[in-house]
Amino acid sequence: MHDTMQAKQEEVKFVRNIVGKIALGIIVICLLVVGGGYLYVKSALKPVDPSATEKIQVEIPIGSGLSLIANELADKGVIKSAKIFKYYTKFKNESSFQAGTYGLTQAMTLDEIIESLKTGTIYREPIFKMTVPEGLTLDQIGAVVAKHTDFTAKQFMDVVTSDTFVEKMKATYPELVTDAVDGENIRYKLEGYLYPATYPIFDENPTVEGIAETMISTMNDTVMQYKGLMQEREMTPHELLTFASLLEKEATAQTDRETIASVFYNRIGADMPLQTDPTVLYSLGEHKDVVLYKDLEVDNPYNTYKNKGLTPGPIAAPGDVSIQATLNPTSTEYFYFLADKDGVNHFAKTYEEHQANEKKYIPQ
Repeated sequence: MHDTMQAKQEEVKFVRNIVGKIALGIIVICLLVVGGGYLYVKSALKPVDPSATEKIQVEIPIGSGLSLIANELADKGVIKSAKIFKYYTKFKNESSFQAGTYGLTQAMTLDEIIESLKTGTIYREPIFKMTVPEGLTLDQIGAVVAKHTDFTAKQFMDVVTSDTFVEKMKATYPELVTDAVDGENIRYKLEGYLYPATYPIFDENPTVEGIAETMISTMNDTVMQYKGLMQEREMTPHELLTFASLLEKEATAQTDRETIASVFYNRIGADMPLQTDPTVLYSLGEHKDVVLYKDLEVDNPYNTYKNKGLTPGPIAAPGDVSIQATLNPTSTEYFYFLADKDGVNHFAKTYEEHQANEKKYIPQ
């Protein structure tokens, strides 16, 4: 009996010893993980090389978002981690970085780099500037690129419509470029995803991929600042850009965008087709000064006279004003509007009022 009890006590002691060692091992591993993460962040916040004196040329195109800037700094070796730089910049609520070419060193702290980007210390002028106006389609943007570079519009379109480039953009900007661009009725997957702005080009031999990604990165940072409003409206980035693109093509004055947005929302809520002419032109694939009644019958998923709701995807590149109007529409009871010969919009609550506006403002 005594021997049996002693054996059991030894067994219990052995088990406790094993359990204790396992528990200690788990604690040590957790401490190593936490400690390793802490050391990684602490290291990433420090200069790459405190003794460095060589200036590294870093080019920040106009309209560059934080993601593109952080990646550029990391690629050039000025910072240790693009992700930590982005988190640090957001934590300090820093923004409004200036475009230009900078001479930065690996000895600079993150605060010093941020200050340089804010003050815009430029030591080289861009080789050329390229302006992409609001409301252009993807192929029209291709024509702008062709005008300023040695690339043809076809070469531009071949790149931005290729599955390889689209998949790369989905992987790089997953919150903006989602699987929604793969819809079967979408004409061009990245239509409306290239932000309209003036871009200075510093590279003597820019690539189509580089030019296009700069525009997509800028759109990413523009849209992502409205994540809260998108969540309130239960609207995805694809829906936001689609809606905003319709506004961009319809609006003739900045002040009308919020009101036109309210008309679109009211019609969608009432299960009415949007019946907006720019979608007819996009369906036809051509520009026309006057949309004829026969044009309204074109059988195409983008034709909002034949199909209710939004188009399958954007029909053009919307600017920030149209994006904001989409998220902050005026509250109205309007269901109709038209523009007179001077481009002034006239709104109506009923179809009868709309017909009266047509007789009054549209030449017969």
